[in-house]
Amino acid sequence: MRKIHDYGAYEKREQVTRAAGTVAFFTFLSRILGLVRDMVIAALFGSGMVADAFFVAFRIPNLLRRLFAEGSLTIAFIPVFTEYLNTKSKAEALDLARTTLTILSVILVVVSVAGVLFAPWIVRVQAFGFGGSGAKYELTVFLTRITFPYILLISIVAFFMGVLNSLKRFAAPAAAPIFLNIGIIAGAVLISPHLKNPIMGVAIGVIIGGILQVLLQVPWAKKEGLNLAPKWNPGHPALKRIGILMIPAVFGSAVYQLNQFMGTLLASFLPEGSISWLYYADRIVQFPLGIFGIAMSTAALPTLSQHMALNNLKEFSQTLSHSLRMVFFITIPSLVGLLVLGEPIVRLIYQRGAFGAHAASMTYSALVFYSVGLWAFSGIRIMVSAFYAMQDTRTPVIVAICALFANLMLSLLLMGPMKHAGLALALSGASGLQFLLLVIALKKKAPGVSLRPVITSSGKSLIAAGTMGAFLFWIQHTYAAVFIFKGTAYLLIDVAVMVVIGALLYFGTARIIGCEELASLFVVMRSRAKLPQNK
Repeated sequence: MRKIHDYGAYEKREQVTRAAGTVAFFTFLSRILGLVRDMVIAALFGSGMVADAFFVAFRIPNLLRRLFAEGSLTIAFIPVFTEYLNTKSKAEALDLARTTLTILSVILVVVSVAGVLFAPWIVRVQAFGFGGSGAKYELTVFLTRITFPYILLISIVAFFMGVLNSLKRFAAPAAAPIFLNIGIIAGAVLISPHLKNPIMGVAIGVIIGGILQVLLQVPWAKKEGLNLAPKWNPGHPALKRIGILMIPAVFGSAVYQLNQFMGTLLASFLPEGSISWLYYADRIVQFPLGIFGIAMSTAALPTLSQHMALNNLKEFSQTLSHSLRMVFFITIPSLVGLLVLGEPIVRLIYQRGAFGAHAASMTYSALVFYSVGLWAFSGIRIMVSAFYAMQDTRTPVIVAICALFANLMLSLLLMGPMKHAGLALALSGASGLQFLLLVIALKKKAPGVSLRPVITSSGKSLIAAGTMGAFLFWIQHTYAAVFIFKGTAYLLIDVAVMVVIGALLYFGTARIIGCEELASLFVVMRSRAKLPQNK
């Protein structure tokens, strides 16, 4: 019986890995389109006043998305919805979802209207350095009014994501960002040339992308039995619990975004282009983070919530440990790879049109210091998911506040001598502190949860990544002439060859030193290739 039980636990962990693979696959497609989107924007608008204005305008609803939609609504909703699925019935769970959607839609309409009306004051807070008048400020306000209703659309998408993920349906929610990128690219290429102020086309593309994201989710939600007709029942007992979880979840699960908000505010006092350089660097860091870091946390939350609903602490611990080990197995070599190959990658992606060599150099300096915190950015996502699976709202808030103060102090200390690169380093340092505090807090709250295997696994990943990084560094400097910018085609070949060599070195070394996560990674690859699984 013990063997059967252990096998069942193993299967659940592998299900999480396969689900993460599904999310990672669509996220990879989204990130590729996202890079294309950023390449288009960089080529058309560079890193000057117009680009800064758009990035501030888009960051405001994007910040709210990660705070109130994916950052708190999803994390607060999934544990309660999963509990209904496991302790009551699917019909009662879907009734809760229908009620939640109705209340949420009303709130979002009010928030969207308020955001459009109060855009001038919102911009003053987000980009205080722009001042309260002038062309840059006025353009940012105008673009904010266009993009702000995106928070309504993406919050509806996040709600559907919570429902579908809880029902172990991951494909449609994971594919949604693809359509946002399609909308923005279409706006930049097809709409912008016909407008007096071309950047307006990009802002309109944001709204088009949001509409497409919502439309993608509807058929899947209806297929699972969700009735989309409004049902007004604000007295539903589960709504209060979701609200109690959601309010502090804004801080506990999305401190990374709050730190970015602070970074944007401080960067508005730095030389023109600083906001854009930070944005472009962050987009590259988001590539490995989104492909597996966020994918793993998205896949793990429903399973962690299920274990806690059934009061199974042992399987909860095993799933948490497995999720952290897998995410570090991917992000640690990504970190090293970005440190070594970041400069040619930045040039390859961005350096063309209005985006010159100076902008590429400034973006790379930010990328270096963002990359240092990649392990923490991904680990925080998993740890926060664990706390909210336990329906603990207090601990992540306390840790988040500590991290916010640490980021503020480090930013003020470093932005003088290091400019925008100092803001990137401050965020990485504060995120590392946040992750460590979450681990300490989890050990106190649940002493039975063991993360010792994570330390052993991470050590092996560091050895393999260090070996890879040293060899890539040697190649890059021994054959430095190869990496001189001769054109996009040559640079693409150089980067692709180095990435392939790095991957072979890392996975080869990982196999030699016995990294168990390699086998789980093959599970993902086989599932995506639809090969039969050995049981």
